Amino acid sequence: MKLDAKTVAALELGAKTDAIYFDDTLTGFGFRLRAGAGGKVLRSWIVQYRRAGASRRVLLGSAEVLTSERARAAAKEILAKVALGQDPSADRADRQAKDKLTFARAVTEFLQSQRRHLRPSTFSGTTRYLTGSYFKPLHNMPLDTITRQDVALRIKTIERESGAATAGQARAKLSGFFVSAMQDGLVEANPVIGARKPAGNRPRQRLLSDAELAAIWKAADDGTEYGKIIRLLVLTGCRREEIGGMCWSELTPDTWTLPAERAKNHRAHTLPLMPMMRAILDGVPRMASREKLFGERSPTGFQSWDLNKQNLDARSGVTGWQLRDIRRSVATKMADIGVQPHIIEQILNHVSGHRAGAAGVYNRSSYEREVRAALAMWSDHVRSLVERGESKKILPFTSLPA
Repeated sequence: MKLDAKTVAALELGAKTDAIYFDDTLTGFGFRLRAGAGGKVLRSWIVQYRRAGASRRVLLGSAEVLTSERARAAAKEILAKVALGQDPSADRADRQAKDKLTFARAVTEFLQSQRRHLRPSTFSGTTRYLTGSYFKPLHNMPLDTITRQDVALRIKTIERESGAATAGQARAKLSGFFVSAMQDGLVEANPVIGARKPAGNRPRQRLLSDAELAAIWKAADDGTEYGKIIRLLVLTGCRREEIGGMCWSELTPDTWTLPAERAKNHRAHTLPLMPMMRAILDGVPRMASREKLFGERSPTGFQSWDLNKQNLDARSGVTGWQLRDIRRSVATKMADIGVQPHIIEQILNHVSGHRAGAAGVYNRSSYEREVRAALAMWSDHVRSLVERGESKKILPFTSLPA
């Protein structure tokens, strides 16, 4: 019997609950009848073959939607793969398993593994980009089916709706995720590679003048947490999160140690507390129930950056700048008064320049004496700017007394 629309229409289940009729012209091609709920008979096309001594069966589809011609063609394709040494049944099982691993599910597992390795702010940003609306059309797609075209379309959409900077960050987070997925064997390639990169923002060049720095310092004399943070940023050149998240346990009478888990480069960093810095810290009330110096209700430290920045601009009259510009200005002005570049890098906790490559491997000095002298010089310079409104002439130092 050749299975076609006419012959299968005449087939009946009879007293059986399950029966398979095979085609005489194509070995392994069959038609299956099964008893369903309510006396309904379920009709489907199957193909059966032997692999490694075992019989395997693949469902081609329901006879209600698949014609005999389409079913026969599909059966031939599967039997051809068997003849070439493949195992279509195993391939289908593998495909079904891969279909269950969606982008959203893989991202959840990725974030769980990364939580202990990333700083809280980095983890929060990564979570926002990968689980939020930016890549929502990809969430239910099987991970290994996502293509460069899918990625490029999303990046283009993000750039149009949220700007180039956001699109660039989203692209970077997605690429990092797929690199991890490749390393775990979940995908064979990173579909972000080759996708268009949004036009990057030019590196900021804003430097605060001496007058602007003095104006900001004076405007920060409002007795608030934010004002104290601003002044500490000016005295240290640190990042805002480093000062805003400062803990009492990080302080001794003479030093402040930024722990590795809070540092951007994951390197612990110790700075001496100069008198001006110590005076500011002494003015921070210590609460027995709080480990953080700043941020009254936040477990991660100070958070109210935007509104306080607007108020500071209004009081100081300085506009068009960001808090990160303080760090750049401090580094530049330290160099202007004679602090050596490698000492500035040490103060900023940079791993570059003299500390990069082999030099950084073998030279592990923290330049404690030089850093203390440089910060003392910088504090004196800031005081002169604020008190007299102009820079006091300071001779560059090339060596320090023993």
